This record gives sequence, C-alpha cells and structure tokens, in this order.
Amino acid sequence: MPDTHVRGAQAAQREFCENLRMLCSYYRSVADVCRKLNINRAQFNRYLNGSSKPSTHTLERICDFFGVEAAEIFLPREHFRQVVQVRPRQRMERAVHAEHIARLQHQSTGKFDKYLGYYYEYYHSMSSPGKVLRGLVHIFSHDGAVYHERLERFPRHANLDETYRCKYLGGAFYLNDRIFLVDYESLTGNEIAQTILFPTYKNKVARLSGLMLGVSSSNQRAIACARVVFEFLGKDIDRRRAMRRCGLFDPQDGDIDASILKVIDNSPHKDQHHFYTIPL
Repeated sequence: MPDTHVRGAQAAQREFCENLRMLCSYYRSVADVCRKLNINRAQFNRYLNGSSKPSTHTLERICDFFGVEAAEIFLPREHFRQVVQVRPRQRMERAVHAEHIARLQHQSTGKFDKYLGYYYEYYHSMSSPGKVLRGLVHIFSHDGAVYHERLERFPRHANLDETYRCKYLGGAFYLNDRIFLVDYESLTGNEIAQTILFPTYKNKVARLSGLMLGVSSSNQRAIACARVVFEFLGKDIDRRRAMRRCGLFDPQDGDIDASILKVIDNSPHKDQHHFYTIPL
C-alpha cells in the first residue's frame, strides 16, 4: 500500500508538471509568467521539472492566475487538456489577447519619445458641416505604455454661450512607421475613433498629418472619415489657455492657417478610388 501511495503521488506530480507547462504555453514565455506571478524564475523552474512542489498558498496563486482549480491541475494531462479547452481556456485566451496588446505597447517603447506632448488637432467637423474643429490632444507615457487624451469643445446649437465638451481617452501605438491612436468618448461612451498619422523624419516635431475615422454626434450618427493635422505645441503648456482657443471655426474667417486648411481639405483627389492623405 505505501508503494502504491508513493507511485500515485509521483504520477500526480508528473501530471502537475505537464499541465503547468501547457498552461505556460498560452503566454509569451515562462519568464513572462514569472513576472506576472511575481515568482522567482529559478523556483518556478523547479515546479516545472518536478524537483520542488509549491506550497498550498503558492499553488492557489498559480491556479488563480491561470483560471483553473487546484484539484484540476493534478488531473491526467489529457483530461486536463479537455477541461482547459472549454471553460478555463476561454479565460486564458482573453489573457493571450491582452498579451497581444501589451506586446504592441512594448514594441512602441522609445519610438514615441519625441512625439510626447500636446498638440492642436484640426479636421472638418463631422457634426457641423463646413466648420473646422480645433481640439487639444495630449500624448503621454505611463508605466511603459503610451496613451493619449483628446479634448474638444464647441458651442451648443441652442446657446452659443454654452459649450459642449468631448473627452476621448485611448492608447497609442507605433507600428511599421505609422502612428495609431485608438480612443473612445469617455463622457458619453457612444463612440470609438481611430486616427492614423505619418511620423516625421525631422529632429523636431512640428506637424503631423493623417486620417481620422469616427462617428458624427448628430442624430444620424453617420460614419465619417476626415483628413487631420496635429500641430505640436510642446511638452508642457497652459492647458486652460490652450482649451480657450479650441472650438469650431469658419475656414473663411482666417483663424486657421491656410497651409493647414489645404492639408485637411476633404475634396477627392484625382484618380483616387480610396480616401488617401499624404505626409507633410
């Protein structure tokens, strides 16, 4: 009987090692799992090769991280694989998808250094045809990732003295020589927008051009694409003063630089079958 008990414990330990290795395969690397679990890599390797067993507390942490039960992780590997393929795997797949976003953010590290700071954005308003909107954008880094905030203000139609504000929050990514901004309107939660910009090859950032895809705030909620220009203001600015200069403008009034109006003109270009724009 004791020999049978020992053999059973050894078999369960082998299954644990195999199952733990399979769970780790859903992540970029074992090192990545160790970082997220805050477990020493050498110690975790001993769990993987069976030379050491985790304490009850550590085992619970590992199982909670992977979304499985402590009793399940000792199941025979084929049985455990079937369990993982249904309920727990759905949670792990979500984790893997989150890993993809983290990887994109990691790939952008350092490439945004000269682009961090404040910008005026200019584009033809999707809700007020014929008007140009000037908004304020802040691109900043936090905990190794890059984010941005877009602020817009314009008068309500019924009361020109009362302003309507939009606040967009989102992430920024630098991929294959293009800048991608994806954000959502955080005050109403009714829109997700994307902006793609050309980078600059000059030492100092002045203006960036690109396209913005969004949804009009009118009742029709039309989907629209507009050419956009980002004008760099600096790393540190007077936000209140900058916001006072934001709003809707008539392009004929001379408030917007003519060179910017030329770039954000949405007139179709000859022989183009798609909505393109060119770098500045």
